[in-house]
Amino acid sequence: MLKFGVSMFFTDYSIAPGELGQALESRGFESVWAPEHSHIPLSRKTPFPGGTDLPKKYYDAMDPFVTLTAAAMATKNLMVGTGVCLVAQRDPIQTAKLVASIDNVTGGRFLFGIGNGWNQDEMENHGTEFTSRHKRARENIEAMKEIWTKSKAEYHCEFVNFDPMMAWPKPVQKPHPPVIVGGAYPYSARRAIRYGDGWIPQAGRGGTGEIADMIPAFRQQCAEGGRDPASIAITVWFPKHDLDLMKRYEDLGVERVVFNVESVPSAEALPAVDKVAELMHKVNG
Repeated sequence: MLKFGVSMFFTDYSIAPGELGQALESRGFESVWAPEHSHIPLSRKTPFPGGTDLPKKYYDAMDPFVTLTAAAMATKNLMVGTGVCLVAQRDPIQTAKLVASIDNVTGGRFLFGIGNGWNQDEMENHGTEFTSRHKRARENIEAMKEIWTKSKAEYHCEFVNFDPMMAWPKPVQKPHPPVIVGGAYPYSARRAIRYGDGWIPQAGRGGTGEIADMIPAFRQQCAEGGRDPASIAITVWFPKHDLDLMKRYEDLGVERVVFNVESVPSAEALPAVDKVAELMHKVNG
């Protein structure tokens, strides 16, 4: 069965995360996702990948760990995921505690979607160099895995360096919540194969071909990289509302699809959710 999720930039003018979470759970959705931007600098060294002016919701986005906790507390089984957490501009020790904490308070319902970011100005404000962000993100994830899985964690590399330390809680999910790597093909696919438990290719961005056409090549990359293709779940981001395409994803072994709902109040958000739910029920019966 193909899992369905919804992503939203939660803001102070959108539907509340608890209300959206309840609406999704009652309609049979598997998950709700929240993106992250700590802030948006007024300068712009890198263009918005969407190809337009940066939408207002990017400036207004709430913290994803807070909004996802609110959604989880209002539901019983709904999975909650970052879509995506910008790990290259985060402190790995503090982020490891955040991830382990939300996994605990949700009873093991957290999905750790990660990305390396496109906004050079934003990450430079955090002290992250744009050109080395991919290596820094990898080190951050490797260090977090040490913290999640070891009672006495230690990590030494170029960007992350700490001597033996202790940090609790440990995640409920073992060995840790799934690390689901987002980004453009083929580079994010390579990162997912190296240190991820899943891959998030984005279908709704200009210049990207149909994700379904890339999946066989991705499976081959997994095998060449020494990974079992079945061990890296695929989450397709913002696909077309197309029944035949959903069936094709299902046949190709895609685990879930996630649809965007704009940052709007309940009166506008819930009809958009219902439209996706209608497609979901046609796919899954």
